[in-house]
Amino acid sequence: MPHASPAVVLDRVTFTWPDGTVALDDVSGAFAAVRTGLIGRNGAGKSTLLGLIAGALIPASGTVVRSGTVDVMPQRLTADTRVAALLGVDAALDAVRAISSGDVDQRHFDAVGDDWDIEARATAALAEAGLPEDALDRRVGALSGGEAVLAALVGVRLRGAPIALLDEPTNNLDRDARARVHDLVRSWRGTLIVVSHDTALLELMDETAELYASSLSTFGGAYSAWRAAHEEQQAAARQAEAAARQQVRREKRDRIHQEQVMATRAAIGRKAAADRRAPKIVLGEKKRAAQASAGRLRVEARDKEAEARAVLDATERRVRDDEPVHIELPDPDVAAGRRIATISDGERSWTVQGPERVALIGPNGAGKTTLLERLVAGGAGTPAGLAVDGVHISASTDTDASTTGSDGPLRRSCADATAHTDRIGYLSQRIDLLDEQATPLENLRRAAPGVGDVELRNRLARFLLRGDTVMRPVAALSGGERFRLALASLVMADPPPQLLVLDEPTNNLDLGTVDQLVAALAAFRGAVVLVSHDDGFLERIRPHLVLELREGVLTEMRLE
Repeated sequence: MPHASPAVVLDRVTFTWPDGTVALDDVSGAFAAVRTGLIGRNGAGKSTLLGLIAGALIPASGTVVRSGTVDVMPQRLTADTRVAALLGVDAALDAVRAISSGDVDQRHFDAVGDDWDIEARATAALAEAGLPEDALDRRVGALSGGEAVLAALVGVRLRGAPIALLDEPTNNLDRDARARVHDLVRSWRGTLIVVSHDTALLELMDETAELYASSLSTFGGAYSAWRAAHEEQQAAARQAEAAARQQVRREKRDRIHQEQVMATRAAIGRKAAADRRAPKIVLGEKKRAAQASAGRLRVEARDKEAEARAVLDATERRVRDDEPVHIELPDPDVAAGRRIATISDGERSWTVQGPERVALIGPNGAGKTTLLERLVAGGAGTPAGLAVDGVHISASTDTDASTTGSDGPLRRSCADATAHTDRIGYLSQRIDLLDEQATPLENLRRAAPGVGDVELRNRLARFLLRGDTVMRPVAALSGGERFRLALASLVMADPPPQLLVLDEPTNNLDLGTVDQLVAALAAFRGAVVLVSHDDGFLERIRPHLVLELREGVLTEMRLE
């Protein structure tokens, strides 16, 4: 249903980066005063669009009109920041406490204003998000990653700006933290614009906006409804394109036939003139009439063909010509039932066979990444083909580099993982196995030393890395480009991996690339062990086994 007035209106907005790269070109559109999921491919300019709406970026041309103030949930959180400051309540909170302790300086009353209950409201808001009672006075660094994101989100909600912007709010959050974010969004009041690849979060939206080729379109419904409508629209567009193409062929065939008929008639006329079977004046009159008729027929035939081509051009523009990432995992030649790895917590053991999929879940800080890194010999070697021989995880309570991954230390000395193959492909969520100073071509050459540069470039092109991009340092690539390079290195390993170890593989991937990854993993004949908090992705992967890791104990689970 149409809304009375939009919260944000963009009118022919263009934005260019300092190096001359055009990020958005002549974008027009509007966001209603509801919850809207903003989707689009990696590199479409979604984050740039949020920056323009927030006022952090200034358009080169065009205008952005907002119906009220805009608040943005910060993506980078400083560890030393006090949670009260993150929420934006520190000044009023400190002033209330100072007055309560007997300090009646006027500046404290000015800072409080009408917020005498600020501590109670802030504490209640944090508690609603599942954060500890004393979180208000903690430092961000004392919270887990998920808790810090939740606190930042609570701050946006507590400040109550009419328009709120969230950019990938559930990235790297465990299932519990994601559920809390979903609960907060579900009850959100005011205008909310969310950039996300989290399909469960996108299902909570009232509208879905897509940024595609600098065109912003809005659909009145959640992501699944948008996708169904989009696929139906594209099917109709392809059908219309096929019909229009057939009509062009028909009109062209008719025009050629007309030319042949007219050529035959002209030949007959010339023969009749040569034979002088009729008076010269009559023959001349017939010739002029035939030429006029032929001219009309030619014009009509050409007009019909031109009209058919115009219709074809219009229908072709409606059909998406998206260039997807082509992910084809190599055949590792693993016999079904062959044991690839064994995972054990000291009490129970699970054997991973080809071609099985094992999902490892659990809260942030449980040690999932540590488990994967030990499985691939602590991250030594190249992105693909890491050697491992009976790796034993001996967990401890310290946090040195030998026992801690991005997920934190294992808390009990009772977990181990043993791989029974030296052909392991590892994709880290930090994508830190790439040589930052080397080019994509050089990184891929390291993974496949026996392959020529022409073939390497062809493989990189299938992952949408081409042209000057393959000669730039990896450090200059975007997050999506870095992931695609890491995945290309994994795919190009020679010999191909028999066991794929993937840590949060859908982070920073657009929804189309996730589709490609799901299809590739479904066809892969080797074994897969992966960590993911994305329930939608796990449901599509259909793992044979789901293990939850909590406090060094593995428990077999079912996905809800």
